[in-house]
Amino acid sequence: MVLLAEIGDIGRFRNARALASWAGLTPTVRGSDLTVRHGHISKQGSPYVRWVLGQAAHIAKRHPEFAGGYQDIAARRGSKIATVAVARKLLTRASHLLADTDTPRGGARQHGQFDRRWSAARWPAHRPGGSPSPGCARSSGMSRPPGRARASD
Repeated sequence: MVLLAEIGDIGRFRNARALASWAGLTPTVRGSDLTVRHGHISKQGSPYVRWVLGQAAHIAKRHPEFAGGYQDIAARRGSKIATVAVARKLLTRASHLLADTDTPRGGARQHGQFDRRWSAARWPAHRPGGSPSPGCARSSGMSRPPGRARASD
């Protein structure tokens, strides 16, 4: 529930990497010319998301799906860095699950939320000044999605 509350609309992130960056689970990068140095995690974004994912990572690192990767990273870089890596994997999986439930076939859309890409492609004439095209939903008798008013309304 914390992830849902803190992330909000998953459509504002273009991919899982952008979500991980927003959550502060990506390393800072300092570079000059040909030298690139990766530092600690950036800790940008919600501390609640990082805390919940850290707690979940402590449990998930014992699961067979994550144990091998965790042990490899822990042997090379240390257990704390490996736990953050598992937390980022969990956030990536959560973003894919949230994106799948935000599709126009059901899920979150039934509760009044829309996927931006779907609504822009499906309702192109509802932009201010737009005119209905022959294949437009307005001309085919379909109703507008809730919350979307015509420019003349």
